[in-house]
Amino acid sequence: MKPAAGRGFTLIELLVAISLMALMAALSWRGLDGMTRAQTQMRQHADEVLTLQAGLAQWGADLDALAQQPNTPSLDWDGRALRLLRRGRATPGEGLQVVAWSRRSVDGTGQWLRWQSPALTTRTELQQAWQQAALWAQNPSAQDRQREVRIVPLDQWQIFYYRRDAWSNPLSSAGAAAEGAVAADPSIPDGVRLVLTLSAGQAISGTLTRDWVRPTVGGGK
Repeated sequence: MKPAAGRGFTLIELLVAISLMALMAALSWRGLDGMTRAQTQMRQHADEVLTLQAGLAQWGADLDALAQQPNTPSLDWDGRALRLLRRGRATPGEGLQVVAWSRRSVDGTGQWLRWQSPALTTRTELQQAWQQAALWAQNPSAQDRQREVRIVPLDQWQIFYYRRDAWSNPLSSAGAAAEGAVAADPSIPDGVRLVLTLSAGQAISGTLTRDWVRPTVGGGK
């Protein structure tokens, strides 16, 4: 007798097997897609944190490099922008620079911005750059925008000066120098407090406070 021929798969069995394989493939793809999204989000958050850290480090470096010139302001807060006069980089003969920090809406989103002038070697250039920094914070030209750097999305920010053992708004009467007071440089406070309200949806959001203390305060410590 001949052995009975092996029974093959029915159409229904094949359809069930194909459906199961398709379901397993879909579940595997969703798992891989979820892992890819998580890794992308982690990288984005890491980049945002590094960018914020770099911006705060630059803020401190600018204040540490404050320069003093006769009859020239070293630091000024007008409620919109913080302008400062700083020493140039380590390159000899580079001169001084005017730096400005501000918050402005860019493409519909509030951004914390930094602007920097070219190297300045004459008093005329310094005065022009000082005025240009104020104009940049209000209504920047196309040329000014090329010199600005976006730091992080920002809802709002505040500046306080530390003078006479107290923090105060630089624009208030309490922030002004006391009548008859003697100071080495009244334009530079003993400390500057930066209060940022970071926009939601970032790796770090909410209120962030950063205090800078003038290096000569407390014996240079």
